[in-house]
Amino acid sequence: MNKNIILIGFMGTGKSSLGRRLARRLGYKFVDTDSAIEEITGKTVEQIFRKDGEIRFRSEEKLLVRKLSGQSGLVVATGGGMVLEQENVDLLKQNGVLICLRAEPEVILKRVKNKKRRPLLSRGDLLENIIKLTKERESAYEIADFSVDTSGLTFDEVLNQIRKFLQQEGYIK
Repeated sequence: MNKNIILIGFMGTGKSSLGRRLARRLGYKFVDTDSAIEEITGKTVEQIFRKDGEIRFRSEEKLLVRKLSGQSGLVVATGGGMVLEQENVDLLKQNGVLICLRAEPEVILKRVKNKKRRPLLSRGDLLENIIKLTKERESAYEIADFSVDTSGLTFDEVLNQIRKFLQQEGYIK
């Protein structure tokens, strides 16, 4: 049984883009939790936050994590706040190796500034919000088995670091 590879970290660090490529390279199935929740609910993440609130969104995340934790051979790109809930972390760790993708706030800003679907960044100064949220979530991301800063690296460089870690730890050949 292949352990799932769970990509955690703040928005704009490359979880979805890198996750798709990693899944292809390993022959795993790719799951983006935000996209899966949108598919299940028929609403965008932004709509859920706006109409139903963050609590509803987090409960959808929990339901999805329960479902995914029973599967294997997945690369999962989580929403940035997924690991704020201990129950989610426990379930993800049961059959998964957690890899945290990090990036400098200024790099995150460049990556997300033109994306309208970031409800937690929709008010106020974007860079200030990014700095504040990354500081608040820093300790939550420390639960990762491996961490890589994607700021100055190409996709291939990040994927090679992840692959090297997974091979060294015996998760893949």
